[in-house]
Amino acid sequence: MAVPKELKYSKEHEWVKVDGDTVLIGITDYAQNELGDIVFVELPEVDEEISEGDSFGSVESVKTVSELYAPVSGKVVEINDELEDSPEFVNESPYEKAWMVKVELSDESQLDALLDAEKYEEMIGE
Repeated sequence: MAVPKELKYSKEHEWVKVDGDTVLIGITDYAQNELGDIVFVELPEVDEEISEGDSFGSVESVKTVSELYAPVSGKVVEINDELEDSPEFVNESPYEKAWMVKVELSDESQLDALLDAEKYEEMIGE
């Protein structure tokens, strides 16, 4: 199970890649593996405000529908449109092609509450 060291992680299995005052958010390799084949991804609209801990979309697999929970608060500045036509990217490349939203942070201190790769690996029992 891939757990890139440069990313931060939420307890709800989202990953966060920090780039200045914006972040990319997606779901982890562990999460996509648990869900199985992803068939649909629902994402928020650009300019929508998301709040830490609240649902901002969902992923649907052949087994279940799972909510996406915001690991940080901020304004959605971009969504990954490719996932609309190619939801399988989430299974194939959860950390590269399958980022879900780009968010302008409203409170950078929220990043401190996220897990590093080592703590996330401990949580999932890797």
